[in-house]
Amino acid sequence: MPLDRRSFLGRSAATGAGVALTGAAAVPAAAAPDRGHGRPKPSKAKRYAFTVLGTTDLHGHVFNWDYFKDAEYSDAAGNAMGLARIATLVDEVREEKGRANTLLIDAGDTIQGTPLTYYYAKVDPITAEGGPVHPMAKAMNAIGYDAVALGNHEFNYGIETLRRFESQCDFPLLGANAVDARTLKPAFPPYFFKTLKAKGLPPVKVAVLGLTNPGIAIWDKAYVQGRLKFPGLEEQAAKWVPKLRSMGADVVVVSAHSGASGTSSYGDQLPYVENSAALVAQQVPGIDAILVGHAHQEIAELKVVNERTGRTVVLSEPLMWGERLTLFDFELVFDKGRWQVESVKASLRDARTAADDPRITRLLRKQHEAVVEYVNQVVGSATETLTTVDARYKDAPIIDLINKVQEDVVREALAGTEYADLPVLSQASPFSRTSEIPAGEVTIRDLSSLYVYDNTLVAKVMTGAQVRAYLEYSAEYYVQTPAGAAVDVDKLTNAGNRPDYNYDYVSGVRYDIDVAQPAGSRIKNLTYGGAALDDAQRFVFAVNNYRANGGGAFPHVASATEVWSESTEIRTRIAEWVTARGTLDPADFASVDWRLTRDGVPVF
Repeated sequence: MPLDRRSFLGRSAATGAGVALTGAAAVPAAAAPDRGHGRPKPSKAKRYAFTVLGTTDLHGHVFNWDYFKDAEYSDAAGNAMGLARIATLVDEVREEKGRANTLLIDAGDTIQGTPLTYYYAKVDPITAEGGPVHPMAKAMNAIGYDAVALGNHEFNYGIETLRRFESQCDFPLLGANAVDARTLKPAFPPYFFKTLKAKGLPPVKVAVLGLTNPGIAIWDKAYVQGRLKFPGLEEQAAKWVPKLRSMGADVVVVSAHSGASGTSSYGDQLPYVENSAALVAQQVPGIDAILVGHAHQEIAELKVVNERTGRTVVLSEPLMWGERLTLFDFELVFDKGRWQVESVKASLRDARTAADDPRITRLLRKQHEAVVEYVNQVVGSATETLTTVDARYKDAPIIDLINKVQEDVVREALAGTEYADLPVLSQASPFSRTSEIPAGEVTIRDLSSLYVYDNTLVAKVMTGAQVRAYLEYSAEYYVQTPAGAAVDVDKLTNAGNRPDYNYDYVSGVRYDIDVAQPAGSRIKNLTYGGAALDDAQRFVFAVNNYRANGGGAFPHVASATEVWSESTEIRTRIAEWVTARGTLDPADFASVDWRLTRDGVPVF
C-alpha cells in the first residue's frame, strides 16, 4: 500500500541526520610524489593513500546480458557490462590497495532500466507481502557498497518501491537535495562518513555527500508532487559541504547524479541546472572529488578549478551499466595537526578486462533465469519484420504501432466523457535504432525492446496551433540540409546533440518536414482530415508521462490541461494490444503521416 504521510515524514526525520560508519584498520600507504597542488612536502611527514571506487547508472545491469536480444551483450565498441564484472574489478583494486584503504560508492539510477528491474517492480514486486529481495540490493550488498546516491530513475516506480529497496540495502541511499515538501528537511540521508584507520597514524574521516537530479520534479511529478522537492545541486552542496568540514571531514567526495555539461534538457521549466556537477566543483569550496552520473558519458578525469579557492577538484564519470569503474586515488599528508589532501588522480578500469564474479552469478542466477523466461513468453505473431533501423528519418510502421496503441487506450478511457468527441492525436519517439519485431512469433522481449522506458500514458488537450508549435520544435532534431546537397543519414539527425528520444512522431495529422529550411519554419502542409489544420481546433493528445511533465522541453504540453492518466506502462499496453489481437499486421496500424522534404521535394 502507498506510504502514508506520517510514516514518510517519520522516515524523513529519522534519516535526515545522515549515516556514519567506521572502516577497519588499514596499512599505511607508501609516500608518493607531489602532484603539483602547490604544498611543499614536510620532511618525514605522515602520509596516507586511499582509493574511492565509483560506478554510476547501473540501470539494473547485473550480468553482461541483453534481455531484449536474449544473448550476451555486445556493442560496436566491444564493451561488456554488469555488476558481476564490476565485482571482479573491485576485488582486484581491494587486493592492490588493501580493502580497508578503499570506499565503494555509486552515483545513482540503479533500480530501473532492464526487464530485470521491471520484473521485480511489477511482475514479482519487492513491495508485495513476503516479496523478494531486489536483485540490485542483493548484488550491491554482496559487493560491499558503502553508499549510493539517488538517481532520477529511482523514483520511476514510486516512493513505496524506492523505500522498500532502501530497506533491503546494507548501505545508505543519499540525497541531500531530496527534501520533504512540507518541512524542507532531507527525506533521505544527505551524507555518509567513513573513518579510515592505519596503524600509527591519525584516523582519516572521509565524507560522501549525495546529490540527485532536480529534474525528478518534472519527470516523476505524479509520484513526488506535494511530497518531495529537489532544489539545485549547487545550493545544497554549498549548504552541506561546510557542515561536513565542521564535523571533521578531512576529505569530501560528492556523488552527484548530474552530468558535467552545465546544460538542461528541460529548458527554463526549473530554476536549477540538470547537469551541474562541474558547476558544483567550480562554485562550492571544500570539495576534493566528484563522482559524476546521469549523462552516460565516459570521463576518465576532468579537472575543475574552484573559483573561490583556486584548488583543483577532480571529476570522473564511469560511463554506464557497469561498463567502467572509476578510481579516485587520494594522497594525504598530515600537516599542522590535520590531514590535508595533497593530490587526487582519477582513472577508469574497463569491464571488458574482467570475468563475472562467480559469487554474484550464484547469488542472482535464479532471479535472472526467471526474467529470461518471462521476456521470452510468446504473445502473438507478426506478418512481417518491423524495425527501427531508419525510423528516425522515415515514418516507420513500428513507431506507428506505439501511436496506434496509445490512441486506442486513450479513446477507450475517455469514452462517455466530455472529451470523447475530440480527435485523438498521439506522440512516440524512435528510442532505439536497433529494435526489431521479427516475422513470426512475437515475444514480450521483442515488444520491450521497442519501448525501453517505463513511461506511462497521459491525455492532454491541445489546440491546433499548439500542435503546430510542438511539431516545429520536434523538427529541430534535423540538421539543415540544402536542396541538392548529398544526404548522409548519419549526419541528418541529432542537430544540437538532441537525442533520438527527444524527436517525436505525431499521428492523426499529416505534415512535411522541410529540412532545407531553418529550424522554426520546417513544418509544411500540416493537415487534419484532408484539410489544413485549424489552429483553434482542440485535440486530445496521447503523450508519455516524461513528455507530459516537460521532459525534452517541448512547448505547451506540460502546461496543457490533463484529462486522464494511468500508472500502467506503455510497454505493457503494447503487449496487451498484441496479445488481444494475436496477429501483428501493419495493415492494422501503419500509415505514412509525415515525410522529409527539401523545397517540397521528398528526400526519400
